[in-house]
Amino acid sequence: MAAATPNGIPTSRPLASSVPIEAVLFDIDGTLCDSDPLHHAAFQEMLLEIGYNNGVPIDDEFFINNIAGRSDVEAAQNLFPDWPLEKGLKFLEDKEAKYRSLAKERLEPVKGLAKVVQWVKDHGYKRAAVTNAPRINSELMISLLGLTDFFQAVIVGGECEKPKPAPFPYLKALKELQVSAEHTFIFEDSASGTRAGVAAGIPVVAVATRNPEKSLLDAGATLIIKDYEDPKLWSVLEEIDRGS
Repeated sequence: MAAATPNGIPTSRPLASSVPIEAVLFDIDGTLCDSDPLHHAAFQEMLLEIGYNNGVPIDDEFFINNIAGRSDVEAAQNLFPDWPLEKGLKFLEDKEAKYRSLAKERLEPVKGLAKVVQWVKDHGYKRAAVTNAPRINSELMISLLGLTDFFQAVIVGGECEKPKPAPFPYLKALKELQVSAEHTFIFEDSASGTRAGVAAGIPVVAVATRNPEKSLLDAGATLIIKDYEDPKLWSVLEEIDRGS
């Protein structure tokens, strides 16, 4: 069960409390790769084609507040509250195809990702990718990043009882890897994903690639880092090494 701060905001446990570590779980979009600008570009182009918002391009604030980290159903409802859900979901399906074409040309890992991947491998921890992205996107991104052999499971929110921010995708990852929440931690980048991890009782390290730090803190992140080269992260990982 997640603890709470004095003002009632849920928060996850300190990372060091998870020693001995059994597993590390990673979100994909914005966590493994800085993909939000590509998603934003795909949305912007397709929304302009249909004259959305009177032809005014969506900005970063709109993207973060209504789309980033959301399930397809939630994003469709936020974007097109007056449309039938099926029509909104078809638009998102077409947008994902546009995103994949951009990703093949321009996808880049978050700075320092190779270093933290090596740390996980060196310690022999189990690992899974846990995402609200469609499976076809997830597997493409993992492949483009050279991580197909790194992950032992890929959990897709749309294949669970409910996607993030519900805890089910992370709970499914624990079950598939046969590990406990008490000895696992998560890398996330969105408030939605952070809330999912906290609700599953797992400490969350939030990578502040695009989302405001306050939203990640309010969602209950244990630690917020700029990227995987952040000294704050390696200070905590060294503490974990000493406690193992």
